[in-house]
Amino acid sequence: MTDVYQIRPLSDVRWSAFLMQHPSASVFHSEHWLSALQKTYGFEPFALTTSRPGESLENALVFCHVNSPLTGRRLVSLPFSDHCAPLVTGEAGLALLTAAMQSQLTDRRIRYAELRPVEPLPDQGPCHTTLTYRWHRLHLTADLSEIYSNFHRDCVARKIRRAERERLVYRKASFGEYLGQFWRLHLQTRRRHSAPPQPISWFRHLLSEFREAAVIHLALQRDTPVAAIFTLEYKGTLVYKYGCSDPRLQALGGTHLLFWQLIQDAKSRGLCTLDLGRSDYSNKGLIGFKDRWGAQASDLVYSRFTSFSGSRAGYRNNPDFLPLVLARRAISHLPNRLFAATGALLYKHIA
Repeated sequence: MTDVYQIRPLSDVRWSAFLMQHPSASVFHSEHWLSALQKTYGFEPFALTTSRPGESLENALVFCHVNSPLTGRRLVSLPFSDHCAPLVTGEAGLALLTAAMQSQLTDRRIRYAELRPVEPLPDQGPCHTTLTYRWHRLHLTADLSEIYSNFHRDCVARKIRRAERERLVYRKASFGEYLGQFWRLHLQTRRRHSAPPQPISWFRHLLSEFREAAVIHLALQRDTPVAAIFTLEYKGTLVYKYGCSDPRLQALGGTHLLFWQLIQDAKSRGLCTLDLGRSDYSNKGLIGFKDRWGAQASDLVYSRFTSFSGSRAGYRNNPDFLPLVLARRAISHLPNRLFAATGALLYKHIA
């Protein structure tokens, strides 16, 4: 029988080299992302592997422990990550590591373990689909003119030209130079969408951990912020993670200008892909927005493993669960200071 070992990615010297050589490793597997999760929310990352101590890593399933008195103990791969592919080869390797994962559910009285793969998992064990998202990626290998020609004429190209006529100014910076402007727009956007904001400490830790690979892109009308985007870069991929805007100035095309600028910049630096992230299927407007950039779309299917067959453990974390919907609506009416504090409190429980 093959042994399975538990390792700590943040202290295991093999982790970074393993990710660099594994084709499925993404920004969400990186030690920078894991460290930001730990520092902001206290989530402890670990990974399961069949590689012996002292040997080069050949496979891994990475998780964070989420221990909440409200939503229970669970394993998530990984919190706030759009996707986190199992770093294994073949169904046999995946089955071995998921079996080891399931033994932890029973031994530690953990309600479930959630995997967020890029490709749907094969049917195995007490596992069920929880949520399905739409995922968009824009490939940057074509000529810039060809990429632009695939933009929707009215909904994208025309708005880029509008932003240029308005003489919006594009700025970008790492290390938090524009964090204050981004944060204020983030609060406005989250309130508009009845969603709690991520705490500002989360963005500070991302900027600190990723350094030059974390960038805030800002569109300004004179000195007034119009729109902002927060991106991460890893292994030839630019990841759009957060976007926000001033609703009073949306007609100026600030968001469209930012996307066009970061596409040009990514292309000039030889990056291969712009990962536009996941979208809830209920958010038709966001899906349509990403479609109009000529991005390739596919499904992300999350799966949960439980310690007994047929369990629906964890359904309360579904974003369409009515009490959560009502709570989000109530939160969005809080005064600014209280509204800003809700993310730090809630995201520890609904990761």
